[in-house]
Amino acid sequence: METIIKKTKDENAISEAGAILKNGGLVAFPTETVYGLGGDALRPEASKHIYAAKGRPSDNPLIVHIADTKDVYILAKEVSPKAEALMEAFWPGPMTLIFKKNPLVPDETTGGLDTVAIRMPSHPDALKLIKESGVYIAAPSANTSGRPSPSTAEHVIEDLNHKIDMILDGGPVGIGIESTIVDMTGTIPTICRPGFITKKMLESIIGEVEIDKALIHPELNLHPKAPGMKYTHYAPHGSLTIVESKDDESSVNQAVIDKINQLVNEKEKEGYKTAVLTTADNKASYKCDNIVLLGAKGDGVTVAARLYAALRECDSIKADFIYSEGFNRDDLGGAIMNRLIKSAGHKVILV
Repeated sequence: METIIKKTKDENAISEAGAILKNGGLVAFPTETVYGLGGDALRPEASKHIYAAKGRPSDNPLIVHIADTKDVYILAKEVSPKAEALMEAFWPGPMTLIFKKNPLVPDETTGGLDTVAIRMPSHPDALKLIKESGVYIAAPSANTSGRPSPSTAEHVIEDLNHKIDMILDGGPVGIGIESTIVDMTGTIPTICRPGFITKKMLESIIGEVEIDKALIHPELNLHPKAPGMKYTHYAPHGSLTIVESKDDESSVNQAVIDKINQLVNEKEKEGYKTAVLTTADNKASYKCDNIVLLGAKGDGVTVAARLYAALRECDSIKADFIYSEGFNRDDLGGAIMNRLIKSAGHKVILV
């Protein structure tokens, strides 16, 4: 398949992409979080093609992207006052809400579940594409399943060129990690995937919010209610390990630095190429040829925006073993660590 690649600022690029979606094709496009791989959410075949292009397990639900809150009442069976309050506070933006679905949403889009995940992106190109296409867009991240999510069009090209109809290049995204997902179908709203919209921010609007137990203790036989809950995600080609302090997981103390340097030294003596993920503050502490910077210590916004690009950078230098510091698990740091731990396949060393 020949994949059309156009910049979103090119004349007619978005209208051309909209026509492709309307006819059942697939288009990768920028959002404020990561690039999405879009298809018509109400066409079962389009959702099947998304799963096939990504190599994604078909029980992993897709998020439906809309451009108007009124569409929620068409796609969802019931919308609670708390859901309406969150929509008012955070849409358009990086928050996905899970509702009981109306029958018009096909099971192929929801991974066989009776719920539907919906969000309204804030990226102007994404909103324009939804409106131009005239369809609700089912869109997971535009990468090969299990790989780091794409924060640039180049990442999408690397994974999906010749597999989809079109790639819209809108430049680097802003946030860099996927939306916060909140399940609104139970008594207490529950975070199924942490993101830029934090628990504290949600609770400031609607009161009590829980964190899904499966995020803390993953279940092997889980039928995931939201993307990213069950399968290994965001992984580089090399083996990634996180090294943290037993006393304070977010603290990068001398013991953490010494352990990473020891692991790097051991692997390099065995002939492997290594890389270290760190912040600018600690760069000089590591004895490794490949230091990949995530940003400044305490700057969660920059670290989140850089994370997936940094993992792909490790691939570009063909690192066999990658070692990363841990980050504070509060607020945005919790979302960063959620992605990093999944990238590492839960390989964490405490020192």
